[in-house]
Amino acid sequence: MAINVLLRGVISTSTFIVLQVETHKQVRKYGLALDNLRSLELVTAEGKFVRASEDEKPDLFWAVRGGGGNFGVATSFEYRLYPVGPVVTAGLIVHPFDGARNLLRFFRDSTASLPDEHTIFATLTHAPDGSGTKVAAMATCHCGSLEAGEKAMRPLKRFGSPIVDAVGPMPYGQLNAMLDGAYPRGAFNYWKSSFLAGLSDDAIDTMITCFARCPTPMGQLLLEHVHGAVARIGVGDTAFPHRAEGYNFLVLSQWTDAVDNDACIAWARETYAEMQPFVASGRYVNYLDDDEAGDPVPAAYGANYRRLQELKTKYDPKNFFRMNQNIRPLA
Repeated sequence: MAINVLLRGVISTSTFIVLQVETHKQVRKYGLALDNLRSLELVTAEGKFVRASEDEKPDLFWAVRGGGGNFGVATSFEYRLYPVGPVVTAGLIVHPFDGARNLLRFFRDSTASLPDEHTIFATLTHAPDGSGTKVAAMATCHCGSLEAGEKAMRPLKRFGSPIVDAVGPMPYGQLNAMLDGAYPRGAFNYWKSSFLAGLSDDAIDTMITCFARCPTPMGQLLLEHVHGAVARIGVGDTAFPHRAEGYNFLVLSQWTDAVDNDACIAWARETYAEMQPFVASGRYVNYLDDDEAGDPVPAAYGANYRRLQELKTKYDPKNFFRMNQNIRPLA
C-alpha cells in the first residue's frame, strides 16, 4: 500500500537525492525518494512559481529527480510513503579486524542474491569505545516479516566468530538513528567516493591494507550495496543514472582535533588513489568533494548529463543556482 503525502516548507530540491524512503535501508524494496516523488512546487531562477509532475512540466520534473537544487527552490513536494515495520530485523555484526578479508568476501557472496527486503552494508571501522581498535562489520536490515527476517539473518549470525552480534528485532525508527553517535556535531570530515566496477579479491585486499594505516579512530571505509527496486528503473527515466546492481565505495575520514587535519586528509586521498584500479566511471553526487581537479559532476550523471545541461540552459541560463554540485548551462 502506498500513501501519498504532501509536505510544505522551503527546501532545496537537492534534498531529493539525499532523502530516501528508508535512509539507506529500504531503497532496495521501494527505490529512492526521487523515484517516489509525484509532484513538487518550486520557485525558478526567474522568480516564477511552477508545479512539476509527470503531466506538468515533465522535463523539469525529470531534471529535479537527481539534479536537485540546480533548478529551483522547492516550496512543497508530494511523494509516496510505504508502511515499514514498525519493527524490523536489523542491526550490526562486528568481527575482529584480522578476519576482515573473509568477512568482505562473505559480504560479496551474500549480496549476490539478496531479496528486495534485505540490505547489507559492509565496513572497516573502529570500535565505538574510542580505543582505536580496528574491526570489520556488517550493518543489515530485513524489512519483511520478523519470521522471514530471522531466517534471512541466520547465515550472517553463523558466519565466523563475531565479537558483537546486535542483530534482532528493533523499531524501525531506532534503526534509522542507530549510527547517529558515530557522526558527532563539530567533527572534521573529509570524504571521497566512487562506484566500484566489482568487488574483487584485489580490491578487498587494497581496502584492508589502506585501512590498517587509518590515523583516526573515527575513520572508516564503507561498501554500500545497491540492488532491488532502485536497479530496475531505466537509466534515462530520471536524472539519477546509477541503476545497476553493485557497490559504492566510500572513504570517511573524520576527526576532532585540527592538528590532525593533514594526516587525516592525506589518508583519505591516498586510499582513494590506491582504489582507482577498481572504480567504475560513475559517482554518487552527494559524495563529490569540493577540491577535485577538473569537474567531477559529469561523472555523477553519466549519459544524462547533456540533457541536464540543456534543461539547465532552459530554466537557469545564467546559472543563478550554482552553490551546489553544479550542472553548468551550455555556453
